[in-house]
Formats: sequence, C-alpha cells, structure tokens
Amino acid sequence: MKEVKTISLILVCCAVMLGSFSCRHEAESVIDNGNRVIPVQTGEKTANECMFMVSLGHDAKGCPGCILFHGKYVHVDCQGNGTACRVATAVSLNQVATAVTATTTDTFGLTSENFFLMPARSLNYTDEHNNRIFLNIPGQLLFRDSITQQFTFTGLSFTSSPLY
Repeated sequence: MKEVKTISLILVCCAVMLGSFSCRHEAESVIDNGNRVIPVQTGEKTANECMFMVSLGHDAKGCPGCILFHGKYVHVDCQGNGTACRVATAVSLNQVATAVTATTTDTFGLTSENFFLMPARSLNYTDEHNNRIFLNIPGQLLFRDSITQQFTFTGLSFTSSPLY
C-alpha cells in the first residue's frame, strides 16, 4: 500500500511540474517585487527563524491550468509564476553541511491546500553583518507533511546577487 502511495505521489509531481510550464511568464524583477527574508528575533542563539515575503501567482484569465487536480489542469490562485499575490510565511532555516532548507512554522501562511507550487525566487536578505545577500529558492512543488502539516523548501542557496 505504501508503494502505491509513493508511486502515485511521484506521478502527480511529474504531471504538475509538466503542467506548470503552461503558465510560465517572462523573467520577473525579483528586487522590485519586494521579495525578502525578514529575520525574527527569538532570543535564542541557535534559532534561524524568519519570515519569507514573496510576490507570486497570476490572473486566472489566460491561464489554461497550472495544477493537475482530479485529472484536469486548473488554475489555483496565488501559486506559481507571476506577482499577483503577496504571501508571507514564517519559516525555520536549517543547514546540514551544504544543504539549506526552510520549513514553514505557520500552518496556513502559504495556502490551505495540501500542495504549493513555488516559483523560483531570490529573496533579498541582510545578514547579521549588514551585508545584502540573496536567499535563492528554486521552483518546486511542495507537499504538506502529513504529520506536521508544514511545507519544506529544499535546494536553497545564499549568493551575493540574485539567481532568479
């Protein structure tokens, strides 16, 4: 039974990723859209809590469908490419060796759906030494963890200039 769920999940992921190409738009200016990381002071030295502020999503008009839902491609507001919506979510940044991830800490900051189509974004960030850097998030389809109900962004990187 677990194999069937895993195979189904893989097939859905592939279909959604292929379908997301139908709503692609030309490159967007990430700096002008106010995409940023805002550190949250928790008082703990090891805490890496912050807020992601991101512009994303597009108008349903002219979108033939970006998400495969019950066998049909449909438009889902405030997901995928574009800048029609402004979302904010609390996350915890984690790094193990060179792998950087971010896990949401608010359950419904991004969406109430069990999936979230995140477009590639570079978020403006000022580090603890007042250096302007960028947290780059590659485009990805996120699924809500069935136990914690949170999303985890993977493949994140920090650079001195935006990648997306």
